Amino acid sequence: MQLQDTIVAISTPPGRGGLGIVRLSGDRARSIVEAILKLSGEEPWRSWHARMADLLDSGGHTIDQVVVTFFEKPRSYTAEDLIEISCHGSPVVLRHAVERALESGARLAEPGEFSLRAFLNGRIDLPQAEAVRDLIDATTLYQARVAAQQVSGSVSRRIAPVKEQLVELISLLEAGIDFAEDDVSVAPAGEILRRLAPVREGIAQLAASFQYGGLVRSGLTLAIVGRPNVGKSSLFNRLLMQDRAIVTDIPGTTRDLVSETASIGGIPVKLIDTAGIRESVETVESLGIARSFQAMADADLTIVVVDASQPLTAEDAALIGRAQRRLVAGNKCDLGACREELHTSALTGEGIAELRAAILEAIAPKGAFEQETGFITSLRHEQLLRESLEFLDKARGAVEAGIPHEMLLLDLYGALRPIDAITGATTADDILNRIFSTFCIGK
Repeated sequence: MQLQDTIVAISTPPGRGGLGIVRLSGDRARSIVEAILKLSGEEPWRSWHARMADLLDSGGHTIDQVVVTFFEKPRSYTAEDLIEISCHGSPVVLRHAVERALESGARLAEPGEFSLRAFLNGRIDLPQAEAVRDLIDATTLYQARVAAQQVSGSVSRRIAPVKEQLVELISLLEAGIDFAEDDVSVAPAGEILRRLAPVREGIAQLAASFQYGGLVRSGLTLAIVGRPNVGKSSLFNRLLMQDRAIVTDIPGTTRDLVSETASIGGIPVKLIDTAGIRESVETVESLGIARSFQAMADADLTIVVVDASQPLTAEDAALIGRAQRRLVAGNKCDLGACREELHTSALTGEGIAELRAAILEAIAPKGAFEQETGFITSLRHEQLLRESLEFLDKARGAVEAGIPHEMLLLDLYGALRPIDAITGATTADDILNRIFSTFCIGK
């Protein structure tokens, strides 16, 4: 990847639309745009200003009237000269604009290359760059809000003070080694342990936040199981807030798994409606029941639905016992007294809000992370933080064992390297390529 090239790409999704944007970044962005457009007026380029222009073909004929916006370095997304051409959203017009830019000396951008340049030029750090991808991929408003916080640097702000404390401790020990010949003890064991404690605590808390952050980013799978005609499909439709599954009074209506994704508390939840579980000799229904058991085994959480208007059956008790991580919902409470703590009525909507709250409480205990800013959503970050914790534990053991400071420093530097890999200070090129290759072209 030649980072000195001027790059071009379509930055809007494929297909037709009212508008489409072609983006260029690099030192030759202005000269290339001047070669493919006829700019209105004679005024010079002004940063953060838009102007009208005509997109021309190779013969000088007008193809489209466009709006050109110029962002002068370093006050642009990439910290390079960046130009956005807003065309009418015809794929033919957008493709023509890119082809003309390529003929004039631009290179087609690689996936994520605009964001990569922003990172390499110091415009954003690596957690912010990764959050850009998460913001684009967000499927709920809460996911978008969390990603926007990370784009603004929430994760980096959490890591920065902990890293600073670790660097200060390393500096203190390095100074102690320098003054060792003068018999000056600048770092007794008690002082080192005192300084290590907040560093380890801060990293441990951030690593633990992935328990919630991973759910926010990736969501979870929730299986709805129960005997035939207890209202599984009706409850599925209520949680989804649309009629997706077929509901009838005939037992065994649902033969196969029906799945759809809903937002519960801002977390994407894949709901799976399953076949009613009972003894069956009918081949197709038996296959559906087998898939119901498999869905229970694969799900992050299972809702076992029972008929609250009738006594609990042996089949209900067997299902409850089989489900590992579960909630028990007593449906049809509109028909009589409900015994279950979670009583619902798919018909009237009673108890649905409480069921949603119980689902959130089961996957993310209240008060644990949901009010916290700066939690991590990346598995890569979590693994690096765990690696740093291992080195910090080794360092604490070395202090308690009276190991010389020269050896102790090896563990502290070992704890620092994963933190630098999160922020991008010491990230290898192959890791950067792997991260940015997951971006869409034009971002």
